[in-house]
Amino acid sequence: MKVTSLGSSPGSKAWTSTGRRAATGVLFAVSGAHLLNDLLQSMIPAIYPILKAGFSLGFGEIGLIQLVFMLTASILQPVVGFLTDRRSRPFSLVVGMAVTLLGLLILAGAGSYGMVLLAVSLVGVGSSIFHPEAARVARLASGGRHGTAQSLFQVGGNLGAALGPLLAALIVIARGQASIAWFSLAALAGMLLLTHVGRWYREQGQAPGAAPPPRASTLPPSLVRRALVILVLLTFTKYIYSASLTSFYTFYLIETFGVSVQASQFFLFAYLGAVAVGTMAGGPVGDRLGRRFVLWFSIVGPLPFVLLLPHADLTWTCALSILIGLIMSSAFSAIVVYAQELLPGRIGLVSGAFYGLAFGLGGIGAAGLGIAADHVSIGTVYQFCALMPLLGLVVVALPDLRGAATRP
Repeated sequence: MKVTSLGSSPGSKAWTSTGRRAATGVLFAVSGAHLLNDLLQSMIPAIYPILKAGFSLGFGEIGLIQLVFMLTASILQPVVGFLTDRRSRPFSLVVGMAVTLLGLLILAGAGSYGMVLLAVSLVGVGSSIFHPEAARVARLASGGRHGTAQSLFQVGGNLGAALGPLLAALIVIARGQASIAWFSLAALAGMLLLTHVGRWYREQGQAPGAAPPPRASTLPPSLVRRALVILVLLTFTKYIYSASLTSFYTFYLIETFGVSVQASQFFLFAYLGAVAVGTMAGGPVGDRLGRRFVLWFSIVGPLPFVLLLPHADLTWTCALSILIGLIMSSAFSAIVVYAQELLPGRIGLVSGAFYGLAFGLGGIGAAGLGIAADHVSIGTVYQFCALMPLLGLVVVALPDLRGAATRP
């Protein structure tokens, strides 16, 4: 059998009919807050063409903005997860969104490259505070369907990431940098949603039987270490490649096919929308067929499309990027839930570490790819990135957890 599900169970007091409805509402609320959080995050790469022109930046400087943003959105995440494993902080989610709000307002009025770096670092810190505890709330509200809940939570973020470039094209690119301030309304809406989530989360800690103590894994430590190393490698291959699409896809389209800045944002929206759909599909499939199956499919499935992408015309570039996003994105919820099952008593730390790792690797990848693009070309960088997903074949060594169990 598969590893026993952890957290609140359908038989506990929290999972009466009324409790289940309340938890479902909270799951949708935290997913909606994730949508708003990642919508605001995705404003950063979406406005790079404006920042590049306005401050006369090179690709290396654009890569540095992405590095600062993604490192601040990653380094703190394991720390926040570790602290909340020891003591829950239900309203830390509201604090994180407030920090993001401050960063947006500074970015809207930034008059120098240094102020841009400060603004994006604050948006990153807000995200770093948000993700670990929000992922824990999603698991607590899952009713035992951990993969499905993680996918629903993650797809909220992906939808937000897809909407960000679209809204940037319609508002910021059309009206200028100062119009970023309008997105503070989204941050305020997120704070209201997260206040509701925080109240529910606080009540779960006060309700007897609502959140059973975590159960320790009986998996051999060597197996846990090996599996974690492989999951880290999988995250590395996926997010270095994703950085090439998320950060430089618009520049690639502009340079290679001569599309306008606004049109390039619509292409990016199509790719990110496919990522959202793939993420939503990955969780339920993992709950039914196993996390390992989803990981295998996410590695092998997109390989031919990834290798063809640098050689395609504009129409096929759009079609191939959609297929790549759809298939490759199915893995992330499986990676997170697999890691949570390996270390069931460290849900916050694991969630923070893997969300943080994803952001950090994306930031490092963006900085490196930006420097490379300054010295060669965006097209050459894409040809190199096409080889990165091949490293994901290390999934063959990932242990199958079926037959493993946990104990109280």
